[in-house]
Amino acid sequence: MRVTIADVARAAGVSKTTVSRVVNAKADVDGCTADRVREVIARLGYVPSSGAVGLARGSSRTVGMLVPSLTWPWMGELLQGVVDTVEAADYGLLLFTCNRGAESVRRFTGQVSARAFDGLVVVEPENTLGHLTALHRAGLPIVLIDDRGHHPEFPSVVTTNHEGGASAARHLRDSGRTGPLVVTGPQTFGCVRDRMRGFRSVLPTDLVVRGDFTEHGGRLAMEQFLASGAEFDSVFAHNDISAVGVLRALRAAGRRVPDDVAVVGFDDIPLAEHTEPPLTTVRQPTREMGETAARMLLSHLGGAAVPDEPVVLPTELVVRHSAP
Repeated sequence: MRVTIADVARAAGVSKTTVSRVVNAKADVDGCTADRVREVIARLGYVPSSGAVGLARGSSRTVGMLVPSLTWPWMGELLQGVVDTVEAADYGLLLFTCNRGAESVRRFTGQVSARAFDGLVVVEPENTLGHLTALHRAGLPIVLIDDRGHHPEFPSVVTTNHEGGASAARHLRDSGRTGPLVVTGPQTFGCVRDRMRGFRSVLPTDLVVRGDFTEHGGRLAMEQFLASGAEFDSVFAHNDISAVGVLRALRAAGRRVPDDVAVVGFDDIPLAEHTEPPLTTVRQPTREMGETAARMLLSHLGGAAVPDEPVVLPTELVVRHSAP
């Protein structure tokens, strides 16, 4: 059952009017009382309707952004795209990270309720789509960046992971590589499955090692595969950080890149052009994805309808020395 303002008032030992004043950031509530009400809001997961908040406060001209972590390699570019778009529209941005899964999202829900910003841009923390859907159904406008193949009921911006994987395979095939190894990311991510299907649609291979999108995971996967003695002439890593680990393992094993083994990554993070050798990769348009998501949200807040289908931005193969 949905938590009501009466539930919050009862748990906090105050009137519904006091709860309403706290939710709408009125200044005439004692600080200790306001803190107690906010704690109850966070604990119970109370979400006032955005329409009611809007009537009480008017537009806050503030957008929220929820991300799993700021340590993801491409998060800076993505965030910059959102910031540039939001600030150009004279909106503010509140940034939240989520490191404790569903527990963090429940607490975040309370903060959303208490601060009542106008809408939310999200890079989905793992296993939290249900909480985000509940927020959306309660009236909070949300735009998701990279839907991980989950196809939520609210708008999203995605990229062409299937075609990106296919473009990596075509490049390796056309350069004469016929024995590719694939170092994947976590199988729970829809983008991983799409990149794998796209790659295999062009260059079928059974040489697959599971990775975890980290440098350590890429290096360990490569070391284990080298120890197996299996023959291969190229590697497609499902992100650039994994590819960095692959490059280091190959160098330590005395394998020359690209003479012995060609390596292709995915993302085109800033580090990619500074590896040794510089990394051939599939560029994911992360800044453009942030800009597009922010524009969609701002347009929706202005009264425009949102698209029924995900907005898809294309990937692009960037050729450097690791796989010329």
